Formats: sequence, C-alpha cells, structure tokens
Amino acid sequence: MIRFPNAKINLGLRIVSRRPDGYHNIETVFYPIQLQDALEVVSTTEGDTRLTLSGIVIDGDSRDNLVMKAWRRLSERFSLPPVSIHLHKAIPFGAGLGGGSADAASLRARVRDYFPLPLSDEELDREAASLGADCPFFLHNKPLLARGIGDEFEPVSLSLKGYRLGVVKASGGLPPAGGPGMPAAPRGCG
Repeated sequence: MIRFPNAKINLGLRIVSRRPDGYHNIETVFYPIQLQDALEVVSTTEGDTRLTLSGIVIDGDSRDNLVMKAWRRLSERFSLPPVSIHLHKAIPFGAGLGGGSADAASLRARVRDYFPLPLSDEELDREAASLGADCPFFLHNKPLLARGIGDEFEPVSLSLKGYRLGVVKASGGLPPAGGPGMPAAPRGCG
C-alpha cells in the first residue's frame, strides 16, 4: 500500500499561556496543504521490519523515525508480521509543517485498515497523540482549530480554495521546541 501524507500550515499562532510542564497552550488553525511525502508499506519475508528513506536526507538512525515508532507500537500491541517500509521525504523538517507527524499518523491509519485492527477512530486519535501533539490532526486532515498544546481540536469552516500559497522554509528552521515564543512539542514530531 502506498499513501501520500501531506503537510499542514498554521494559520495564526496565539500563545495563550505557559504550562507547568514546559509546554505552551496555543490557539491556531491547522490547515492541510498539498505538499506530500510518499509512504509505502509492503509485506516482507525478511524477518524484521525495516525503513528505507529517500528524498530529503534525514540525519540519525532510521529506527528513531516517528514512522518506526508508530509501527513498533502497533506491532507490539497486535503481533503484526514484518513489513518493509519506504518513506520518500519531500516535506521539509524543522519547519512546523508536521511532516513526521503526518507520516506516523498515515502509517497508523493505513496499517489499522490493512490488517484490519480493532482500533476505533477515537482510540487511533489517542494513540497518535502519544507520538506527537499534532499527529491526530493528520487523521482528520481538514481545517481544525487547535488548542491546548495543539492536541485539542474543533471543526472550523475555512477554505483557501482559489488562493495561492507559498511555503518558504527559513535556513535555520524553527527554534527548539519550547524555545522563546514557541510551543513545545514532543521531540521527533516534525
């Protein structure tokens, strides 16, 4: 199965307050855009689930990628057979576009449906949130007002159809999670 997880943008970002746990409470509108990664999952007889990567180079061990974390959690819970996962990265990381979260959420939803696993949409939302605050957004993938740390959603009627969007990533990326003026996000969420 191959899927194309898309990025999101934040329309406005209001930092409401700093929380005792170091996170910030925010208000923003998450809006899906057509910038996409490609995620392929196929059965394998090689014994272990492995992730291969192409496109934008991602530093670090692929076992630490959010896609692999999402796979391990599902596999441990449901004793899934090994698969081969390939991720082609086109969504820049460190830009607040949610590429890693989109990839992890897409993997969870597709694996649930492919195998089929007894996970309700609500349960899938809760488990996705444990990987990153914005991960559940990508399970809904429609404009949503986000509150809390970016994990509480409310439908919003908004369409940017007919507008042209330009996405520019600053060379330095976003400040570290929780840095001055930035809402904290769980590590590895981008």
